[in-house]
Amino acid sequence: MTQDRIQIGVIGRPHGVRGLVHVHSFAAAADSLASYGTLTDDRGGAWTLTWRADGIALLRDADGKPVDSREAAQALVNRKLFVTRDTLPEPEPDEFYHSDLIGMEAVENGAVIGRIVTVHDYGAGASLELDSGSVIPFTLACVPEVDLASRRVTVSRPNEVVGEEEHAPKRDREAARATGGAA
Repeated sequence: MTQDRIQIGVIGRPHGVRGLVHVHSFAAAADSLASYGTLTDDRGGAWTLTWRADGIALLRDADGKPVDSREAAQALVNRKLFVTRDTLPEPEPDEFYHSDLIGMEAVENGAVIGRIVTVHDYGAGASLELDSGSVIPFTLACVPEVDLASRRVTVSRPNEVVGEEEHAPKRDREAARATGGAA
C-alpha cells in the first residue's frame, strides 16, 4: 500500500525578522521544491514556496498571504511538507521513495526481524532503521529484495550487525525478557 502524500521537506528555523524560513528539501534537486506548487503540512496547512537564497524561502498560505514575521515563522518550525504522489515521477527500477519503505517488514532467513521505521541518508549511502533498533545498510548485498506488493524486504545483515542485540543496553535486554522478545 503506497501513501497518497510523500514528505518532500521540513520547515526549519526562521531566517531574519521578516518571516523567511530555512527549508530542508528532501528532493533530489533541492530547488525543485518550489516547482511542485501547493505543499501541505502535517497540520493541514497549504503553502507555496519561493526560494530567496540557498535553503531560505518565503512561504505563502493558501490565501497567498506571506509569513511576515519572525514569530509567525517560528510557529512553523519542524512542520513537515508534503506533495501528492501523482506530482512526483515514478521511481526508476531499484529506486524507492522513502515513504514506500517505511512500515515494511524486514525478513531474514524467513523470520521477521522488525519493521522499517526510518530511512537515513547522510550522503554516503542510505540505511534502514528497524523498530528493533538494528540499522541495515540499504545496499544490494544487505537488502537483496524489496517486494512492494507484499510490503517486505529481504535482509542479509552483515556480521558486524548480527548479534548486536546481545550488546544492547541492559534495560533493553530486561524489557525484552519481560515481554518475551529480543532486545
